[in-house]
This record gives sequence, structure tokens and C-alpha cells, in this order.
Amino acid sequence: MTTIADFTATTNRGEELNFADKKGKVLLVVNTASKCGFTPQYDGLEAVYQDLKDKDFEVIGFPCNQFGAQEPGSADEIQEFCKINFGVTFPLMEKVDVNGDNTAPIYDWMKSEAPGLMGSKRIKWNFTKFLINRDGEVVKRYAPTDKPESIKKDIEKLL
Repeated sequence: MTTIADFTATTNRGEELNFADKKGKVLLVVNTASKCGFTPQYDGLEAVYQDLKDKDFEVIGFPCNQFGAQEPGSADEIQEFCKINFGVTFPLMEKVDVNGDNTAPIYDWMKSEAPGLMGSKRIKWNFTKFLINRDGEVVKRYAPTDKPESIKKDIEKLL
């Protein structure tokens, strides 16, 4: 059975992140963008991360420019924007595609494990969230409109 531990990603600093190193943690994986109506969710993501990180919880952000070209910046620009405007300290990956021919493999897997409404595998917009349990399995997909604070109870159940 495939789990998140079978995947790697590149951080926005160019380092490889092996998700096998996250085994035993609860993860919230989010496709992010700096110029989106949902961008203020960075505040909520950071608050939930700060509140629960000592309990083996982590947020992983995957910047994506596929929705309205709302993530046009370079890795450094994205990192700086997130840090200055939202105090983001959770890991950000390099920019990825979450739909289409060049979809990051981790997103292909998460979408097939937790399809959206009516079985759709497409990511509809920025700030779609996937909750991953300690065993590396996708537990639930959340819509862009689901605020991080509203997901916190589900995260705490897994911790």
C-alpha cells in the first residue's frame, strides 16, 4: 500500500524532503498561493502549526501557480512574502503543478486517495488541504473555503 512515505519533494531552498522522515507525524498538505483571496489562510495555517507542532504535527505548503496565476514569484520571493506578511515558519516546497500532465506525483496520489466532490480528482483552487495520519494515509480532503481553524479538531483527533 502506498503512503506519503513513498514520496519526496524539493523544498523551496532546493533540498530534498523525504516524506519517510515524517512517519509518525500528522500532516496537513496545502497548495498555496500568495495573491489569492484565500491567502490570509496562511495566518490560520501558521497558528494551527504553532499550536500543535510539539505534538508531532506539521503543515507542508506547496506553492502552485495554476489557478489565476496567483503564485508568480520565485522560491525566494514566495518565502519572503510568507515570512514577512504571515510569519510562516512551516516548510514550503518548490512550486508544483497539482493538476494536468505535470502534476507532482504526491498530488496524483493524494487526489486518488481522497477525491473531491462527485469523485473529481482535480484540485479546484488554491488552499485545498489534505490531512495525513501518522501512518502516512490520506484521511480527508478539505475545500479551499475550509479555514485551518475549522480543521483543527480533526487534526487533534489524529494526534
